[in-house]
Amino acid sequence: MARKKTWREKLDDDHGLPRVVEIDERMSSRWGEGTFVIPAPREVDELMHAIPEGKLTTINHLREILAARHGATIACPITTGIFARVAAEAAAEDEADGEVDITPYWRTLKTGGELNPKYPGGVEGQRERLDAEGHTVVERGKRSFVADYEKRLADLASASAR
Repeated sequence: MARKKTWREKLDDDHGLPRVVEIDERMSSRWGEGTFVIPAPREVDELMHAIPEGKLTTINHLREILAARHGATIACPITTGIFARVAAEAAAEDEADGEVDITPYWRTLKTGGELNPKYPGGVEGQRERLDAEGHTVVERGKRSFVADYEKRLADLASASAR
């Protein structure tokens, strides 16, 4: 039986990505017309790593930067979200191994500033790290959001030029 890959190994395996693909008929009703980029996992990690303390980003913000970087209409929402999770899990592995300069995955939020329950430590782990950096997390029903997250969005324009 094959050994299961670590999250770090998954992050480092680009699978021939990034790749820009034409939006076909099947996808056009959802995504419109044009092209979409399937980013490489390390590209998503690179953008997440560039977010300074006190600042935040969202998956959609990352997608905008990735699309612009590759001259595509949009960035794939599915793979961008998956690769954000891979980056988060790889950072948790690195932290467990004693690394100190890890990707600050807790600063990457879902749409609308929502915390991501799929990140290491779940919503509570992300909340603790965000609280420690001075962000206010509020509850809306059963979901958690960073209050006024829009005011703390990181300017990742320099990271998008790489």
